[in-house]
Amino acid sequence: MTFTGANAQHAYQQNQFQTASPGELTLMLFNGCLKFIKLAEKAMDEKDHENKNVNISKAQNIIRELMVTLRVSDETTEQMMKMYDFIYDQLVQANVQSDREALKTANTFVAEFRDTWKQVVQLDRKERHASGARLQ
Repeated sequence: MTFTGANAQHAYQQNQFQTASPGELTLMLFNGCLKFIKLAEKAMDEKDHENKNVNISKAQNIIRELMVTLRVSDETTEQMMKMYDFIYDQLVQANVQSDREALKTANTFVAEFRDTWKQVVQLDRKERHASGARLQ
């Protein structure tokens, strides 16, 4: 079986999702959300209301997925849920009112979550590899 460029990329992405840890999947969601926010911002610049709506809706869906899958069990996760709710509200406001500031605020908070989560994933990866090395 030979892969064309598009098929190879699709196969690579499928493999990435299938082999990613839960933390890495969450990181992918944050990155996807940021991508859709940037596309929505570009659509706003171009006065393309349809693509603004499509991309903000995709970002909203990602935030909603993060909210649904979050296990609220302590003060930290309660605060995370409040932040997700705030981000979601900012995205709704950005979409309904074409509010650039709300979109920028959502982008800032998602980027901060992503950066923090990236550090957590890197620490987890180091710990897993270190414990694996000790087992051998």
